[in-house]
Amino acid sequence: MHKSDKEKVIAELTERLRTSETLIVADYRGLTNAEIDGLRSKLIEHGARFSVVKNTLTRRAAEAAGADALLALLEGPSAIAFIESGGDSIAVAKALSDAATSTKILAIRGGVLEGKSLTAAEIESLAKLPPAEVIRAQLVGAIVAPLSMFVALVSAPLRDLVGLIDARIEQLGGADAASVAEEPAAAAEPEEASEPEASAEPEAAAEETTEETTEETTDTQEEQE
Repeated sequence: MHKSDKEKVIAELTERLRTSETLIVADYRGLTNAEIDGLRSKLIEHGARFSVVKNTLTRRAAEAAGADALLALLEGPSAIAFIESGGDSIAVAKALSDAATSTKILAIRGGVLEGKSLTAAEIESLAKLPPAEVIRAQLVGAIVAPLSMFVALVSAPLRDLVGLIDARIEQLGGADAASVAEEPAAAAEPEEASEPEASAEPEAAAEETTEETTEETTDTQEEQE
């Protein structure tokens, strides 16, 4: 390969490494060209480009792209599945895992996810996850369910809301609630009216009458004398 061709390959690999958030490295040794082409076509459906690479050129590209985590995986014949933006990492991992199981030849070495190294076992675990659309649906369901309950409660008729509150009060203890309700009623009973103080006017009138009677008696006695 001419130097200019090598530089072109390195530039292309560098760009792929910079734009691919996830990549999976496999040892393709023993696969036929037909098997490699079939696997490549399948991975394209899931948003990944499967390329057989030269380790020497890939190392230079990894250094240029700052993908140091990839360097440890470049031992022996290497093929890399570059998962592009919008690609399905789970589906790609499953396709490679299935190919490794069916061919008994392809061997997954590991991968890189957003700059973090992934072992072969972690790739296998990724392949066993539900499809991405199922995970999204489960996540949306977990978020929407509590909101739906809240909306149903808020939009319920007032009588239903009152019924829920009454039922809750009964659960907490109807007897306690009743005793609490009676206390205000007892407190609201009017206090007994205090007896009015005796008026002092009758006593004064009685004294005047006694005095008048005494005067009349005295006058009568004087007349008789």
